[in-house]
Parts: sequence; C-alpha cells; structure tokens
Amino acid sequence: MALEGVRESPRGALLAIRVTPRSAKPGIGEPRDGRIVVRVSSAPAGGEANEAVRKLLSKRLRVARTHVLIERGHTAREKTVLLEGVSEAEAARRLTAAWGAR
Repeated sequence: MALEGVRESPRGALLAIRVTPRSAKPGIGEPRDGRIVVRVSSAPAGGEANEAVRKLLSKRLRVARTHVLIERGHTAREKTVLLEGVSEAEAARRLTAAWGAR
C-alpha cells in the first residue's frame, strides 16, 4: 500500500513530514504537497517541537519513542523521520488508522 509521504528504507519506514509548531490542535494530518502534516503544541525553540513530534508519532503510530528518529531537518519544518523496524506498508496502515481515529 503506497502512501504519499511514506517510503521504505533498509532500517524501516521513512516519513516525509511538515511540522506546524504552536498548534492549538496537535495531531497527524493527511499528506499535503507530498508531506504528512504533523501539528504539535510545542514551540520550535530548544528542540521542544522535535521531541513533541517524536512523542506524538510514537503514541499515535504505536512505535517505541526510541525507534522514532529524526533523520533530516532538525532545525526545519520539513523533516524526514525514520520509524525504525516498521515496514512501509505497516507505517501506511498505522497512519491511515490514526487519521480515522480523530
């Protein structure tokens, strides 16, 4: 099951995301312009938003936080996140389920 913003890597699924910090409604949104929308309430200062992204993805996609790694874009809104040990198909299934559970 191919899903925009999700691709396979040797270590797991890679998610192309766009982060919206300081959001009033944290959550995971459907892909827009090739990137999955991730909204967090934390500010981008001091890595708070990055940690909030890892925590949110971990909880909603049922992946241990230690297996949610920001691979690229540590200081940018557009990031590449690795879900270590999760296949592309499984990541797509979990994302789709997360959107349905709003």
